[in-house]
Amino acid sequence: MSFALQEAFPELKPPLTPIEIQEEASRCLECGGIYGPAPCTSACPSGIDIPGFIAALQGGDLASANRIVFSENPLAGTCARVCPTPVLCEGSCVLSYVGLPPVDIGRLQRAAADYARNRLTVSISPQHQAHRVAVIGAGPSGLALAAELARMGDRVTIYDENPDPGGMVRYAIAPYRQRVAPLDDEIQPLLELGVTFRFNTRIAGREAFLALESESDAIFLGVGLGADVDPQLPGQHLFGVWQALPFIRDLKEGNPLAVGRFTVVIGGGNTALDVAREALRLGSEQVTLVYRRDRQSMPAYAYEVQDAEKEGVRFNWLATPVRLLGNAWLEGVECQYQELLRDAGSRPKPRPIPGALFTLKADTAILAIGQSVRRELSEWVPGLQFEHGRLIVDAETGQTLNPQYFAGGDLVGGQSVVEAVQWAKRAAKGIHQYVAGEK
Repeated sequence: MSFALQEAFPELKPPLTPIEIQEEASRCLECGGIYGPAPCTSACPSGIDIPGFIAALQGGDLASANRIVFSENPLAGTCARVCPTPVLCEGSCVLSYVGLPPVDIGRLQRAAADYARNRLTVSISPQHQAHRVAVIGAGPSGLALAAELARMGDRVTIYDENPDPGGMVRYAIAPYRQRVAPLDDEIQPLLELGVTFRFNTRIAGREAFLALESESDAIFLGVGLGADVDPQLPGQHLFGVWQALPFIRDLKEGNPLAVGRFTVVIGGGNTALDVAREALRLGSEQVTLVYRRDRQSMPAYAYEVQDAEKEGVRFNWLATPVRLLGNAWLEGVECQYQELLRDAGSRPKPRPIPGALFTLKADTAILAIGQSVRRELSEWVPGLQFEHGRLIVDAETGQTLNPQYFAGGDLVGGQSVVEAVQWAKRAAKGIHQYVAGEK
């Protein structure tokens, strides 16, 4: 990323200074004990001993703090930067119950993780027999699973169609959260543990999976979701209309797409909010997000919506685009107002209000309505089944209905990097049991 882009995308949460680390760590009440873990630890999907590493930081023992965070999360530095902490650990901090701001756990974890990047160690029992595990996808779930199994001595090979590891972290996380670092530092220990990477390698089709099955004791699917969903709006061919994932990827790779003065973002998830905020940073004077339901129904985190509003993003609730207007270049987005039909026990459904049309001026439109489900996997691998857009797996082991296959991350419903780590840890235990013949 060029210097100019770095200037336009400063970190939302810069690192704490040594003095700030001490001051913030001293605010921790060190909850938890013999009767149960601290609320913040219970809220952490990766299970990090949060009071433990914060106490180590307060005592000046950064090495111990580092060991604590990486013992549970091989992507601890990345998660410290990108985790939705306000709805996880920080959202559970007991200080909020007495009207005080929660401990800044995310940035304290970053201090612990950045002290010495990822000191993974191998601990193999004398009776352990190395098994061959193929991992498809070098995103957060695949990397975390590889770390867990490699520490147990298994031989892990990761296949990914991209030229570099990281998946969504490298190519889809907004650069004001994390550009690339410390991702490469977190991958280095995997290489030292013997994990093999096969980049620019796409595993697709029944024959490719048959070949993997014949040479692997277990296979983990960490491929995430597919391409952006195509809303098939009239006018999508116009210059100035982009899909969200290519928009973010080009930005992350230092080749940002040009945005006009008036940008319209279509969608209601966290990715839609990210591209809206990115468009502002790239110079768009007015950015409007169009969402078909109301504010309370948005899948995006509420605190992210508030942050976007503070930065100047406008919102058109209860509106759906019906067509994109222009000749060769985009000139506007025609929308239709919606009303919500509420049924007990189900999500409100939008219904168009007849004749309630309006047009937003736009020379840039970004389509961010979600990603497609990788249903082709069920055609390539017998036994794989999807339900409500998620691959069916055992909730405790990540094992699919085809016993040789396990899965985690977005494919099974994980919505964040730390949830991908959580699923990877479950699957690692499941794979260990499976190859040992325990299940």
